Amino acid sequence: MRILIIEDDQEASAYLAKGLKEAGHTVDQAHNGNDGLFLATTERYDSMIVDRMLPGVDGLTIVQTIRGAGNTTPVLILSALGKVDDRVKGLKAGGDDYLVKPYAFAELLARIEALGRRTSASQPETRLKVEDLEMDLLARTVTRSGRDIDLQPREFRLLEYLLRHAGQVVTRTMLLENVWEYHFDPQTNLIDVHISRLRQKVDKDFDQALIHTVRGAGYTLRAAR
Repeated sequence: MRILIIEDDQEASAYLAKGLKEAGHTVDQAHNGNDGLFLATTERYDSMIVDRMLPGVDGLTIVQTIRGAGNTTPVLILSALGKVDDRVKGLKAGGDDYLVKPYAFAELLARIEALGRRTSASQPETRLKVEDLEMDLLARTVTRSGRDIDLQPREFRLLEYLLRHAGQVVTRTMLLENVWEYHFDPQTNLIDVHISRLRQKVDKDFDQALIHTVRGAGYTLRAAR
């Protein structure tokens, strides 16, 4: 997941970010309410961790503001205020969960990942990502390291299929049936040509190749091991 941490205690924020990154997530940090609100309203995140007491704009105001704008990103509120009334206020402001300080990182991780699972189960997937390669299914755009990659419609479908099966070997038959909707092998180098073109656009100008040939089996899209 891509997670935003809004926490004015920079040591605590760095500790959180380190743990979340080690768990495989991407993390952005803001150390005051103004910067946090800016990121929360201009960037897209899978979940947010928001400290309640912040300089500038407080945490509850941030949550209320993004909810008022129609942003449904799951929010875990952190606070030293642990009374029932405090937790109720946090949840009524639009928070999805409320964790009282001090907390165990393992519990925070479990809660934030649970929020992510709940969201992915209730909403259709709109973004696919492996390493620095990202596909936006709604905008029909592809970027790598923030650089736009221009794909033809068939190339887009091919990359989408590889991303949806990232880390798995996809065979020629699977690609023919799901990308070209052929239920027979046309006995041409159709797939090889398209994979070659896709590699030119996705891998050529980058240090790390993501599209790999699995000899005698097919292809896979994965990060370097």
